[in-house]
Amino acid sequence: MDALSLKPFLRRHPIWLAVLAALLLLVVFFDWNWFRHPLERYISKKTERTFTLSDLHVRLGLTPTIRMRDVRFANAQWSSNGDMAQIPLLEFSVSLRDLPEKILVPRVALTQPALIFERLGDGRKNWILSDSNDPSPSKLRISTLSVDQGKFQYRDHGEPFAIDVMASTFDTEKIATVGDATAKPVNDRYSTRYRFSGNYHGAEFSGDAQTGEVISFQESALPFPIQGNLVAGTTHVQVEGTIADAANITSIDTQLRIRGQTLANLYPFLLLPLPASPPYQLQGRLVLRGKQYSIDDLNGKIGSTDIHGKAGYLHREPRPLLTATLQSNVLNMDDLGPLVGVQTQQSGGKPAITQAQTNTKTSAKQSQKAVDPNHMLPAGSFDGSRLQKIDAEVDLVAKRLKVPAYLPLESLRASLRLKDSILKMAPLEFGFAGGRLTSQITLDAREPTIDAEAVVHLRRVRVERLIPPNATLAKGAGLLGATIQLRGRGNSIADAAAKANGSISAAISNGRISNLLDAASGLNGGKVLALLAGGDRDIKVNCGGMAFDVKNGQGTSTLFLVDTEQTQIVGEGRFDLEHETFDMKVTPKPKRMGILSLRTPVRLFGRFNNPEFELEKGPLLLRAGSALALLALAPIAALIPLIETGPGEDTNCLRVQRAVGNAEKQAVTLPKKK
Repeated sequence: MDALSLKPFLRRHPIWLAVLAALLLLVVFFDWNWFRHPLERYISKKTERTFTLSDLHVRLGLTPTIRMRDVRFANAQWSSNGDMAQIPLLEFSVSLRDLPEKILVPRVALTQPALIFERLGDGRKNWILSDSNDPSPSKLRISTLSVDQGKFQYRDHGEPFAIDVMASTFDTEKIATVGDATAKPVNDRYSTRYRFSGNYHGAEFSGDAQTGEVISFQESALPFPIQGNLVAGTTHVQVEGTIADAANITSIDTQLRIRGQTLANLYPFLLLPLPASPPYQLQGRLVLRGKQYSIDDLNGKIGSTDIHGKAGYLHREPRPLLTATLQSNVLNMDDLGPLVGVQTQQSGGKPAITQAQTNTKTSAKQSQKAVDPNHMLPAGSFDGSRLQKIDAEVDLVAKRLKVPAYLPLESLRASLRLKDSILKMAPLEFGFAGGRLTSQITLDAREPTIDAEAVVHLRRVRVERLIPPNATLAKGAGLLGATIQLRGRGNSIADAAAKANGSISAAISNGRISNLLDAASGLNGGKVLALLAGGDRDIKVNCGGMAFDVKNGQGTSTLFLVDTEQTQIVGEGRFDLEHETFDMKVTPKPKRMGILSLRTPVRLFGRFNNPEFELEKGPLLLRAGSALALLALAPIAALIPLIETGPGEDTNCLRVQRAVGNAEKQAVTLPKKK
């Protein structure tokens, strides 16, 4: 029926004309408050919570807009807090196209709201608009949200997590330079300010943020600008960029800056088992794509160590995955001390925070057990439970190491893999005294006490770089190789070593030693005097090696021998890894005759960090007594007991090589480059 035929139709049917006019008047003058009380009763009955409002207005369409005033919505019966919502003015739209699969709310605008959201450990949420005891996911989806003068509280009793937020809008046109009415706004990007405080897993935090007037809330994928600062103890975080969907973040693209006293303090927030560290500052671009967080262009410092590279975090079940590829131009080994349980110094000389101090908030408040100055092996404990919460793939390359003068470490290459609570560092490789120190370390944290296994190889280590700079001692030369295989149980290096089982072997190849040092080791005084008068020279080391069996932290020598052109030196002894003590006896056996010889065994003993030596008194006193007795008869006869008859024999070096096994190969070969 067209417009021309409609007019005659209405004249012939005045009743239809009256009905059409009535509908028009109803639309124009309809008072939606007629439905207000039925709506209150329906929602109150459906949710079993009191729902009231003072005014209701609806603008019709495929996406109708509803405006309510003085909204009050009671909390769930299980909550001990007040009303869930008190909102002086609420306006929102509903997409009719998406019903009944979900309740899609494209936009919500709140004026001076006071809201409390709660979640129990069993999954119940107080914002579900059906049965409050129903743990199933809510069908409600809110796309964008704008707030003016709002107060929000969120309590997650299962996490645990609590946060209070104050939100307010401001007029960007009024933010101008004081005294300059024509100045442009300082900010044309942000219009809503948030101040927040709370705690997460017992760690308190606070901060502020700014966003655009409207933020995407859920399932919109619409980015909105954000700028924020967070402070948690000594940790400071700054972000600026964009985020999409605040309630369930779907994308992030921000510049991130973070600094703090120790990386381990991030554990309560990220649940990442990061090591204790000196003060740090890092920055980079934080991006979220799907479930993958990544930090590109990562730069910063940990202590005095520069760090560059990239990192990633993938949220997955049953454990998330942390990945990182890092480089350092100069790595200070003091900065890695807490990682292996060594207490280092912060700036200002104060003790650094150790891994043991960050297991929980309670333990972080407790004083760490005093470090025993008599021990060298790190006693700081590892928290094995942290290794159960995440998988990791981390690679680190340091071009140069900053170490104490007595440590001949030069470079570092490390590859760490953590999977199913088993941590493997293979390789952990150092440039060491001109050669390589390569380790394969495994920590099994599936049980409360960690199982540790270490296989360490020293390859082509230059002997002269192990000896302190000294005019005589520095003339020693050669290539050293060693193999250490130990396995123990404990939550610190010291504990695991005290219970370790395995073997230690070492060998020297192509060795040279000072002739003066060789004479001194044989206590041949006449030869020493001759060398001092006529000049020192180097002599060849035919072979040398040592081997120890280790059981329950106790090492017993099965071989200890160094053979030179002129002296055979044999030894035996024990060491104790738990008490860090050793007791060795070294016996020189010169191969040639000499005078003024006091050949007698030398005892080496003491603590690892405080070695001592002494001559074995029995043979020495016997020779001294004989010399004094003969001196009474004839002065020249007193030299007879000091004449060395040279009982030392040439060593079967093949037997030494077989005894030290793989250690001899490590002395002459380098690992293949990958």
